[in-house]
Amino acid sequence: MAAPPPPPPDPQFVLRGTQSAVHALHFCGGAQGQGCPLLLSGSQRGLVHIWSLQTRRAVAILDGHRGQCVTWLQTLPQGHQLLSQGRDLKLCLWDLAEGRNTVVDSVHLESVGFCRGSILAGGQQHWTLAVPGRGSDEVQILEMPSKTSVCTLKPEADAKPGMPMCLELWQANSSSRPLLLAGYEDGSVALWDVSERKVCSRVACHTEPVTGLDFDSQKARGVSGSAEKALAVWSLDEQQALQVCGTHKLTNPGISDIKIRPDHKILATAGWDHRVRVFHWRTMKPLAVLAFHSASVHCVAFAADGLLAAGSKDQRISVWSLYPRT
Repeated sequence: MAAPPPPPPDPQFVLRGTQSAVHALHFCGGAQGQGCPLLLSGSQRGLVHIWSLQTRRAVAILDGHRGQCVTWLQTLPQGHQLLSQGRDLKLCLWDLAEGRNTVVDSVHLESVGFCRGSILAGGQQHWTLAVPGRGSDEVQILEMPSKTSVCTLKPEADAKPGMPMCLELWQANSSSRPLLLAGYEDGSVALWDVSERKVCSRVACHTEPVTGLDFDSQKARGVSGSAEKALAVWSLDEQQALQVCGTHKLTNPGISDIKIRPDHKILATAGWDHRVRVFHWRTMKPLAVLAFHSASVHCVAFAADGLLAAGSKDQRISVWSLYPRT
């Protein structure tokens, strides 16, 4: 008889103190890109906590969203600037250099949906931002930090994908043209050529709205989840055509977030069933079910060194060390 699989590990540690549900997580380097990495969390109450992974305490709390839920966090390439998106229809740019925590700029958002933004770093000073647009099915592309409108991506007249739910800006290594993957309310994923303002391809992945997606540009392969009991794995060929290459059945329905680890070896999903599930990215073999949280898991994030964090409606953040990078 084969030996039963070992039980899943316990979290390396747990962060408490957000005092409300955790909806966004993001790892970044330590101060000035040095030292121990920091973990940023965004809460239902509109606060951003900056956690030291050494002391396992919050070193700063940012309050810029008038008590409205923080849905997305992202640091810029230079390391000391942070973007936070809230349900108050505002995207804040924070300056965190030398211990500062001030909002230095903001972008007014047109959409009240749940769609998180995405950035593509062009250089140290300039970057491209994708956010849901004014029309319910539109995506707005801005040049930052000037906030200059590049274009509005609106689906073709005969396509009715509904609202954009997930956005992922990226760029092929062989090209300088920005591309956008968008998951929509109708369960489809579309690839946009931002410069041409056109859809290169669209594929039906789910029968429910896409609630999470991530893309591996090295392997030209992505994964998405929805309210269904399945993950969809899809690929992009050299003609920029998307195709579903497989689905993976889940025990319980509902995915809030999906992240592929930076080394492209494993991925993690945040489940409505209180579970974090870990898969081998190449084969989609299930590796672990992390059953620590007592309510829906809203978000997951990987650090550059492979640490995994999960944030939940139960107001806790679990941090895990799984399958060390080799």
